[in-house]
Amino acid sequence: MPRRSPPEGAAGPRHSLSASHLGHSAGRLLPALLAVLSLHLVQPPPALAATTREVPSSREQIALSFAPVVREVAPAVVNVYSRKEPRRGPRDPFFSDPFFQFFFRQAPQTQPRAQNSLGSGVIVGSDGLIVTNHHVVADADQIMVVLHDRREFQARLIGEDEAADLALLRIDAGGPLPAIGLGDSDRIEVGDLVLAIGDPFGLGQSVTSGIVSALGRNAPGVASDLSFIQTDAAVNPGNSGGALVTMDGRLIGVNTAIFTRGGGSIGIGFAIPVNLVKAMLRSVAQGGKQLARPWLGAETQPVDAALAASLGLERPVGVLLQALYPTGPAARAGLRPGDVILAVDGAEVVDPQGLNFRLAVGRLGGEAKLLIWRAGRRLERQLPLAVAPRTPPPELSELAGCHALTGATVANLSPGFNQEIGLDPFLSGVAVLKIAPFSPAAELGLRPGDRITTIGERPVATVAELQAALRRAEAPWRLEIRRGEERLAVIIGS
Repeated sequence: MPRRSPPEGAAGPRHSLSASHLGHSAGRLLPALLAVLSLHLVQPPPALAATTREVPSSREQIALSFAPVVREVAPAVVNVYSRKEPRRGPRDPFFSDPFFQFFFRQAPQTQPRAQNSLGSGVIVGSDGLIVTNHHVVADADQIMVVLHDRREFQARLIGEDEAADLALLRIDAGGPLPAIGLGDSDRIEVGDLVLAIGDPFGLGQSVTSGIVSALGRNAPGVASDLSFIQTDAAVNPGNSGGALVTMDGRLIGVNTAIFTRGGGSIGIGFAIPVNLVKAMLRSVAQGGKQLARPWLGAETQPVDAALAASLGLERPVGVLLQALYPTGPAARAGLRPGDVILAVDGAEVVDPQGLNFRLAVGRLGGEAKLLIWRAGRRLERQLPLAVAPRTPPPELSELAGCHALTGATVANLSPGFNQEIGLDPFLSGVAVLKIAPFSPAAELGLRPGDRITTIGERPVATVAELQAALRRAEAPWRLEIRRGEERLAVIIGS
């Protein structure tokens, strides 16, 4: 059972010695024993004496304070407020007529309210460049940034990546701003001291301390294919986009999520590693609007204990390649289905998210050194780092005319475009992206994500082929679509 401390003012257990406890003979020996003990106390051992001669030279050394680090980095952490105006749907023209408004008065409807979002951000460029989380500013109509000195500026969004949960903002403050130095998230270790700085619950800038609890974590409930830094520094709502810094005042992570049961911190927070922020900065500096990710060009799966034993691995580690895109980087590097990627540039990978992170932080146009396991041997391969191709071009088109697909917006699939819209990069053909309400395509039952494979007797692989087939088709005609693993067929005009 847990031990309880004695209540304030109550006497605790006594461990002091007295003559009455030791008996009469002990009473005579006690003075001699005390003399020996006092000799040791007056003359400490040489090692201890050497350390006690050093006098603390500053208040911080006496108090073991984080104040010097906070003074250095706190001015680079800002508050981010975003506002999203309510979207009004189209009004029914029937009830817009004054006659019907008079005779069919409806109960007054409450006006939808604007949605406000509160978060944090970090100044990473003295010219006003700020990094925050995508979910803090997603679909915002207005973004305001409040600096450490309480000045407020309107910000503009210059880059965002939903999958990485990163966004870049820029403000014009009329002069240089205090920017934080970027660290190297590959050099931190579990157990390192860190500080989390942000604006929890809108209370104002706050600082919490903790350690790096784990590396390469998958954050529960976060829709990302990347891995995170886990920390026990208290992170709460409003800390999103704030700084996770090391004791040398360097940014090593952007706080993004917590694992919680009641809405507050329970010591499990997650931060985006700063090396991914660097990759985002490179992409935007080169004219991009989102993180340009190198593409592996392979389907993967994690290696569990059973699979490791069947492959001859000593332990479950790495990522197994199941299939390769014919012209993708993995195929060009000489990889094969059945290979296991153990490490990228010397960093071990244990799951697909870790592999995706290692590729995402690489420099496009260069190469990554892969350590692979093939048939009981360790081999090295050089993987070219290139983005997924967008061939054929998407050619987004809203179908119109006198046919059953009117109202459907379709596009050509390609590895690059599929990555952008969250589809399997291996899918090809023509996909339905959205359906106009009350349109013939909606009445037909089409859904976003459906792939149209046949019109009449003509197979279609591109938007151009689909439009040509619609022009030539004569009723009745057959429509075939793929919905996930299902193949559906409809006879139209019979």
